Amino acid sequence: MTIYDPTALRRELHEMPELALHEKRTSAYVAEKLKALGIETHENVGGSTGVVGIIRGAEPGPVFMLRADMDALPFVIDGKPCCIHACGHDGHTAMLLAAASRLKDKIKRGTLKLLFQPAEETLQGAPVIIKAGVIDDVDYALGAHIRPIQDVPAGMLCAAVRHTASTTLTIVIKGRGAHASRPHLGINAIDAACALMNGIQAIWLDPKMSWSAKATQIHADSGATNTVPDLARITYDCRAQTNELMDDLLAQIRRVAAGTAAAYGAEAEVILRDQSPACLYDDDFVAEVADAIKETAGPDKLAPDCGGGGEDFHNYKLARPEIKAAYFGVGVGAAPGLHASTMHFDDTLLPLGVAVFENVVLRHLG
Repeated sequence: MTIYDPTALRRELHEMPELALHEKRTSAYVAEKLKALGIETHENVGGSTGVVGIIRGAEPGPVFMLRADMDALPFVIDGKPCCIHACGHDGHTAMLLAAASRLKDKIKRGTLKLLFQPAEETLQGAPVIIKAGVIDDVDYALGAHIRPIQDVPAGMLCAAVRHTASTTLTIVIKGRGAHASRPHLGINAIDAACALMNGIQAIWLDPKMSWSAKATQIHADSGATNTVPDLARITYDCRAQTNELMDDLLAQIRRVAAGTAAAYGAEAEVILRDQSPACLYDDDFVAEVADAIKETAGPDKLAPDCGGGGEDFHNYKLARPEIKAAYFGVGVGAAPGLHASTMHFDDTLLPLGVAVFENVVLRHLG
């Protein structure tokens, strides 16, 4: 019986980082490893780089899905574009492959789906998988993510990573151009943009909950230094603790944008670009994951739930609410932080996550 070492797998995967929906080498590597185990393997899932392995038990039972993401991040270093596994997805893929090798001959009932998802970073991956019908029969969905030192101490695990709702939007402000010596003939899009940004900073939501709206890009330039610009674009990154709170935040941003622009005689359009929902977990399933952590790593290794960024994993339960979902964190001492080009972590701790995957699955399918 072949048992994969997640540390060795991760180090191989780390050398083949690929961007969202271009994970061709990675998906071929995953498929090769699954086939070597004798696992039913489906490639090019949804016409993308997704890979699904299926292990069927001899007896009836639930469909349990384990999910790992595969894509890396783009960077420009010394003026040269490059791609780096700076969010640990190489570790996630390695953990799931290692779990597959341990579970292959232990599934007695139901079905285990091993989903290797593309394009988590661009939030394109989950919709592709959903459209392909992969989750149509899924009863349980479990994911995991390595955690930075700011969230979970190395060698510990948390039962739930509490991702927030995440939205990237652009506000386009349309004014009227004019010569800078005759500003009264124009409507300065920069003036309206500055007032609009101050207005968004003045938004207040429920203080008992976590949320933020911060400008991350602003562009306004008519080409000449003595021309009043007629167009400005502001990009916002928005976060909210719940999906309902995100809806409230976006509604207020639209009101502020429309009202502020009108006060200047301008117009404003709010364009939603990327969105991912807040975490949608089942408390009993999360409690089960906590028990699995205590059983596999020890009671003293269960860390408190931690926060997190956005994650398209939660689209699965949003699309199919009857799925029981959970998503745990593996403390590997990632530093200086996720998405840093110099991010590194102790990959000898990846077996901690593999053990939790195996334990939880066997509770249902073993």
